Amino acid sequence: MANRLTIYIVIALILGLFTGWAMHEAIKASAPATAAVLKDATQVFPILTTIFLRLIKMIIAPLVFSTLIVGIAHMGDSSALGRVGLRALTWFIGASLVSLTLGLILVHLLQPGAGLALALPPVSEASGVDKAAFNLKDFVTHIVPASIVEALAKNEIIQIVVFSVFAGVAITSLGERAAPLVRGAEALAEVMLKVTNYVMALAPVAVFAAVANSLAERGPEVIGNLGYFMASFYLALMLLWTVLIAIGGLFLGRDVVPLVRAIRAPLLLAFSTASSEAAYPKTLEALEKYGVPPRIASFMLPLGYSFNLDGSMMYMTFASLFIAQAYGIQLTLSAQITMLLVLMVTSKGIAGVPRASLVVVAATLPLFGIPEAGLLLILAVDQFLDMGRSATNVVGNAVATAVIARWESGRPARAEAVG
Repeated sequence: MANRLTIYIVIALILGLFTGWAMHEAIKASAPATAAVLKDATQVFPILTTIFLRLIKMIIAPLVFSTLIVGIAHMGDSSALGRVGLRALTWFIGASLVSLTLGLILVHLLQPGAGLALALPPVSEASGVDKAAFNLKDFVTHIVPASIVEALAKNEIIQIVVFSVFAGVAITSLGERAAPLVRGAEALAEVMLKVTNYVMALAPVAVFAAVANSLAERGPEVIGNLGYFMASFYLALMLLWTVLIAIGGLFLGRDVVPLVRAIRAPLLLAFSTASSEAAYPKTLEALEKYGVPPRIASFMLPLGYSFNLDGSMMYMTFASLFIAQAYGIQLTLSAQITMLLVLMVTSKGIAGVPRASLVVVAATLPLFGIPEAGLLLILAVDQFLDMGRSATNVVGNAVATAVIARWESGRPARAEAVG
């Protein structure tokens, strides 16, 4: 099923590229009346994509809630939970530093914005990206849910994680008295995974619609105009993939190769829909099939989706310094290191914010004298950049989960699955 889904998604991706390009060219070449009809026809594409993403969001909250509670309950005791949690945070901090630092180094080596030589915009000019969701008070208090019902309704992953940790620890301490709750959570998780299989049947349609809409609306020109910046960023992502997989190989040995094979379908889904969230259920399923114990996978992935977005973090340093280069702004080494640390802290726990990377970048630029309006340079191609960083987030979290499973069991995840 997974192999067939991957093939169908690839076919849909290719068809979407050709269809979107053809429609864009037809709109440009047609008379105004015909062009209007063609533009109306493209309105179907975002509807299909939105329906699919809403179906995915329908699954996310109950799936995270149920699997995380089950995972914590099966840890056995609070010491195991603390041990896994500490190892997870250690890995997340290390991966964050690698992602941000690699982005910082590569943007200097590749110099994607150096040749633009743009005039500085007026101080009052803004990017249009809403920063209301980002300030210190809201950043900290947003982590703790005022109501689990509200958190579930809004798909606030980090708040669901916080509540589920409290609930899971309480269930573990109660032992047999809470066994019915554990069985109920297990049943809910199985139901949600079955629903996931139904929803995934629509994935190729959503992929086709998302890609076709992007090309029909913007055309290949928008890619060409910022082609070097996009190529530089994707090269940086490829190097990050290589580094993450190589580090994973140090712990997993040869088992890192089947891990990469196992996550092909969720990786491709994240790339083509530009949504890490869309790939969450299939990533969880793929990791468990690979051999990661459910208690580890169901604990690690929700944490990773809040604290371990490697692709998004690389994008933050890359985009910030690209904008500085475009305006000819020179930052000292100490300022760049400070920026890296600021981005590392502020990138945590905001996964529920739409276009979270842009929000963080928009809030960070003014701190270093970089015009916020510089984000307008990359907004046109952000959809294509988001595809790469979403796929990278899947890779980073899959490697992290497999490595933590290896640390916890003392043997490869696949060996635990067989043994």
